[in-house]
Amino acid sequence: MTKFQMFDGVKLTEEISLTDGGVAQTGTVGAIVEVLGDGKAYIVELFGDWVKYNDCGDFVSASQDESDSFMETIGVETVYPHQLVLTVPARETMGVREHLTTVLDNLSDDLLAEVRDFAESLQQRQQKQVSSENTVSI
Repeated sequence: MTKFQMFDGVKLTEEISLTDGGVAQTGTVGAIVEVLGDGKAYIVELFGDWVKYNDCGDFVSASQDESDSFMETIGVETVYPHQLVLTVPARETMGVREHLTTVLDNLSDDLLAEVRDFAESLQQRQQKQVSSENTVSI
């Protein structure tokens, strides 16, 4: 099992060089967008300051509370586990269905079949429960 999961919020524990020649400083936040080699490395989208587009379509500084503001992507880089610390697990920022979809995308076909069978048994149990709740006692 990997230490970090898809879409986990992370922070750099050391500065790293960016592909474009810049540097992401220690403490730069990001999100795991791909797991490589069962967690030997990660592709991380790294974020800079809060920005928004002005009327000319250029980035301008913004605050987190301003409408249409977002964190600027400063790079998408390969980062190693020792260079990261977890800040927010994906399961806390995503809905249950979205998180489950992410988990399912990383399972083998055999394991997916097991999940399908289990989900079908849960569905049958729910149908029986609803049916019994709708039965009127005389």
